[in-house]
Amino acid sequence: MTKQRKSFNAGSGGRAGGGTGKGGRRSGSERPPGSRGQAAGSGEKYIRKAAAVAELPGLPVAKNDELVIDIIGMNHDGEGVGRAEGYTLFVAGALPGEKARVRVLKTKKQYGYAKLLDVVQASPDRVPAPCPIYDQCGGCQLQHLSYEAQLAWKRQHVVDALERIGRLRVARAAQPAESGVVPTAAQSVTAPSGAADSAGSMHGRAIAAGGDATKAVQAAPGEGLAAAEGLVSSGFGTDRAAGSADGNTVPEQGIVVRPTLGMNEPWRYRNKAQVPIGVTEGGLVGGFYARGSHRIIDMETCLIQHEHNDDVVSRVKAIGRQLGVTAYNEETGRGLLRHVVVKKAFRTGEMMLVLVTNGRDIPHADTWIGLIREQIPQVVSICQNVNTKQTNVIFGDETRVLWGRDVIYDYIGEVQFAISARSFYQVNPVQTEVLYNKTVEYAGLTGKETVIDAYCGIGTISLFLAQHADQVYGVEIVKEAIEDARSNALLNGMTNVKFEVGASEDVIPRWKEQGIEADVIVVDPPRKGCDPRLLETILEMKPERVVYVSCNPSTLARDLRVLEDGGYRTMEVQPVDMFPHTTHIENVVLIVRK
Repeated sequence: MTKQRKSFNAGSGGRAGGGTGKGGRRSGSERPPGSRGQAAGSGEKYIRKAAAVAELPGLPVAKNDELVIDIIGMNHDGEGVGRAEGYTLFVAGALPGEKARVRVLKTKKQYGYAKLLDVVQASPDRVPAPCPIYDQCGGCQLQHLSYEAQLAWKRQHVVDALERIGRLRVARAAQPAESGVVPTAAQSVTAPSGAADSAGSMHGRAIAAGGDATKAVQAAPGEGLAAAEGLVSSGFGTDRAAGSADGNTVPEQGIVVRPTLGMNEPWRYRNKAQVPIGVTEGGLVGGFYARGSHRIIDMETCLIQHEHNDDVVSRVKAIGRQLGVTAYNEETGRGLLRHVVVKKAFRTGEMMLVLVTNGRDIPHADTWIGLIREQIPQVVSICQNVNTKQTNVIFGDETRVLWGRDVIYDYIGEVQFAISARSFYQVNPVQTEVLYNKTVEYAGLTGKETVIDAYCGIGTISLFLAQHADQVYGVEIVKEAIEDARSNALLNGMTNVKFEVGASEDVIPRWKEQGIEADVIVVDPPRKGCDPRLLETILEMKPERVVYVSCNPSTLARDLRVLEDGGYRTMEVQPVDMFPHTTHIENVVLIVRK
């Protein structure tokens, strides 16, 4: 790809602003990489120095300074990382390899934040963001980065975490993923158009991209895991030499980190929308919270939502305006409609609508239900969730059916699932199947094994495993999830799976006392990673294999270090892009006993 023009306005395809976006706030104790006193980048040039004295003595920049800096990497929030006389500046919307004109917004002792004013020299990986509200929303962080480069950056983010947090040796090159194709520059992913259902074209297909970026900036010493999470990956390498791990031989060059499995069509992939409702002078609105506030900005379309979800939300808002429905005001605690939640089953096409209300009584309820049924025939379930608490938690404790069924049905692979108003279900069903198939592959099942699924949730992974194992035991601390898991097992006629409520670290030792020995243990913990007692339990159980499904590379690397020190060897890591255009990355990891 040829280099883009040297003058590039930040508002065209790149986010100009100091916010980190949704889910990207950094804790006060976190210290991103970078140390004072390092030589400035060759592209660094001061344009204007503000008269104000630096907020902290000894810093090379002060608030409101304007300067041109080289962007040398990108942190885990998707912010560009630049240097001013060795001082680290985080710049939302800037990409590695760019020269950017920025204004300093805030300084701290070891790092600061700057606003992107102009891209003086653009990265060849920069693309125009197709979403018209990308700068405002913050739900996506990487739309201005080509999809191929997103996949490569996510792989490198995983490599960095393994090496620096886990102190693990990683093979310096990646083997192209078996189930994908390696994209070239000519295979750029186009923006979505039209309202066609993309589920069929996406199903079972993947794009793989990966590579080795140049050595990234080291974290400040002594800052622990929080600092390490701010690690910077520089560049989007494409080196793909051979490397393999078959679960039986240890790769001499280190852990194999496969290229990221991406989507053939990385748009319109979400099957659930949760939209806050507010009011303006024009009436009822629903969309997203403006960055840094609780002011709701109206939105008619979201390019990562299924088109039918957008349509349902739009029609519900229009019907609400027509009937004079009031929106909840979180300051006064008055008003009726708080959220509109829509769930779409990709395989069956069924849809569920949940109206989250501040009270049980819905004026004109029959008329509202009638209009919804008339205008949106795909909806087979209309539910009401009552939440009268002054809280930002979406759901309350009471849910009732207003019309239709209490569940919709969908499939992942050959396994059917019943989805209720409040049950957890993966939001990207296409990539969920990719993730679970890789989990089954790493488990190496022959039909004779006993498998334990810790953090089993509603049993999605357990039921996938039960198709290939002799017996599966699932454990989950949330009672409602276990009830859903048992129902889903009955729905599929699976009798070789048992679910129990409780903490994994308490239930699994009890199973061991009952004579249950696991050949394979699968863990799929929340972002905070595995409970230390669960890791101790795994080491005591000594299964031949552990398969770790992770949504957080930092806590994954921390836990792998514990397992390695306890007699296990990490063989292979497969990143899976569950959430294109965001900074999130899932991983499936094969771990074997030494």
